[in-house]
Amino acid sequence: MEIKLAIGLGNPGPEYRNTYHNVGRLFIDHLASERANFKRRSSFEYFQLTNLLTLVKPLTFMNQSGGATLNARKYFNSKPREILVVHDDSDLPLGSFKLSFGRGSAGHQGIESVIKSLKTNKFYRLRIGVRPTKALPAGRQARRVKASELVLKKIPAGERRILQNLFGKLGVLYFETDGKRHLAFNPGHDSRKG
Repeated sequence: MEIKLAIGLGNPGPEYRNTYHNVGRLFIDHLASERANFKRRSSFEYFQLTNLLTLVKPLTFMNQSGGATLNARKYFNSKPREILVVHDDSDLPLGSFKLSFGRGSAGHQGIESVIKSLKTNKFYRLRIGVRPTKALPAGRQARRVKASELVLKKIPAGERRILQNLFGKLGVLYFETDGKRHLAFNPGHDSRKG
């Protein structure tokens, strides 16, 4: 897959930094490292990770992510299929991920905004699981927390460690062939194990 832009969805502002909905932004920060100096445009900020890949964080709220994504696409002259959108997925267990292409939003408002703004769903998505999986005593059934109740909550320290571990395991690799930008994930990682 040829990736020119990796865009991490979330909400701007320190009050949202360590919330489940900001997992996409947290992943971008992980890739960029603490020393990264993000440059600012009107609706997004970006960091040129290598000559192969630019990291982008929208400065809009999650539900308006599409406008910032479209602006970044135009600014960097990229095609939708050269974009990887990274976001939380409350249907996936914490510590897991799925990579997909050309799929619907499945109710995720940030992705719905991106699809509407780009006028296509032909872009890559890295869906990072945020659904906590707590073991309960035998015979007890957990009430499934609605996504709307979960996504704006702060991520507890133990769960942040699980996510940081996942980010490290993803093993993002960059390479270039025939002038095309590529991004690959570590094929040895089993997403079912987290």
